[in-house]
Amino acid sequence: MLVNIDTRDPRPVFRQIVDEVQRCIAVGVVKPGELLPAVRQLAIELKVNANTVQHAYRTLEGEGTVYIKRGIGTFVAARPSPAAGRQAQIARQLAERLLREGYRHGILASDLIAALREIAPPRPGTPEAGQP
Repeated sequence: MLVNIDTRDPRPVFRQIVDEVQRCIAVGVVKPGELLPAVRQLAIELKVNANTVQHAYRTLEGEGTVYIKRGIGTFVAARPSPAAGRQAQIARQLAERLLREGYRHGILASDLIAALREIAPPRPGTPEAGQP
């Protein structure tokens, strides 16, 4: 599982872990029923306190994203595909991060939008995809 922590990100580390785990689930890197890394293992990988990872896992459990089997581990909860509302929330979080990074480099939101449109593949069924 690919979890990245950004020390420049203003969000608390536990929230970054929660968001990253949710992202991994949303994009299919981690599937329902799959075991997440042990608290200590992930803490070592991320170079954070184990209590921080534990807090993130408990937050995920409270949201229904994972379930914890004491003594066995933390597993991704079985769900149907992510709801559109969840995808919109992830998209907003990504956009906020992109804007923060862009502003740090003096890039305007309009320039970021233009760059995204330039590199994004056209959606099927749109005029840009060559269909009426």
